[in-house]
Amino acid sequence: MKAAVVILNYNGLKFLQQFLKRVVDNCPAYAAVVIADNASSDGSVQWLQQNFPSLRLIQHSFNKGFADGYNDALSQIEAEYFVILNSDIEVTDGWLAPLIDFMEVNNAVAACQPKILSYHDKNYFEYAGAAGGYIDIFGFPFCRGRIFTALEKDEKQYDDVKDVFWVTGACMIIRSEIFFSAGGFDGFFFAHMEEIDLCWRIQRMKYRIVSLPYSSVYHIGGGTLSKNSPVKTFLNYRNNLSMLFKNLPLYLMLPVFLFRLIADITASFVFLFYNGFSHFAAVYKAYISFLLNVFQLLKKRKAFSRNTSVRLPETIYRRSVLLDYFIFRRKKYSALFFRNTVN
Repeated sequence: MKAAVVILNYNGLKFLQQFLKRVVDNCPAYAAVVIADNASSDGSVQWLQQNFPSLRLIQHSFNKGFADGYNDALSQIEAEYFVILNSDIEVTDGWLAPLIDFMEVNNAVAACQPKILSYHDKNYFEYAGAAGGYIDIFGFPFCRGRIFTALEKDEKQYDDVKDVFWVTGACMIIRSEIFFSAGGFDGFFFAHMEEIDLCWRIQRMKYRIVSLPYSSVYHIGGGTLSKNSPVKTFLNYRNNLSMLFKNLPLYLMLPVFLFRLIADITASFVFLFYNGFSHFAAVYKAYISFLLNVFQLLKKRKAFSRNTSVRLPETIYRRSVLLDYFIFRRKKYSALFFRNTVN
């Protein structure tokens, strides 16, 4: 099989009812749609069996999260390309073929994504991916088309093929061989940041990550875990620290983690004022969880570093996007100083 479009579902019946038929109708003949279910309790499985009996359905016995939910499902699928697709995505006509075609003739590219636009306002980029993602030197993620909460209107300003640091787990096309050789998603992450961590490891293996303007999809976002959930805050902070610890060169560890400690303490009090105590506490719970698992993370760091480079990828932004955004008021990707990155 050339490609498998794999949708991981967890209590997403309303999204399957809204978007699945369009995914099936817009898949090329060489691609199969597979649903992996994370032990949903909302009737998703029964609905799928009744309405899409010909689709392959992989059922997990419990909720394995995004990371291991996909790891386990993909280990059971044979395909040259995995298309990881959120259930809350509306695809467009002919969305997949040009992405696969690009991968077919660019062997150094391990993974790519289309433009990710907002389902609720289709003229604007969506938070989780936009026109391709980056992190700054301190691990803060941002995108072409989105810095923190500032979303840009899509005016074709990012309609070029671009090497990026990460592509979104909302809609990612990745070579299966490289997915497995890089170790797949880190199951410890459970959800959030796992695709950024994977893309970092892939670049350490000397492959490229690319954002393509050849098609667009529309993403609702927050379908499984609300953007306002303190659990999401916890996962984002813990997993970001874990990613940095696993992948940063040693000489950057001390300055990066000192800066992060100051920045994250500051952020916790912002959360306390605007979002309440639960988000404030989530930051410190994230640090505790990170520290409790640091030896496990150290083993992963050593294991992956034996055969790969720890040199920073060219696609990492060498400045602080936090300072650029909040101090210097640079709220668009085009306003950043990205002289170090590849084209």
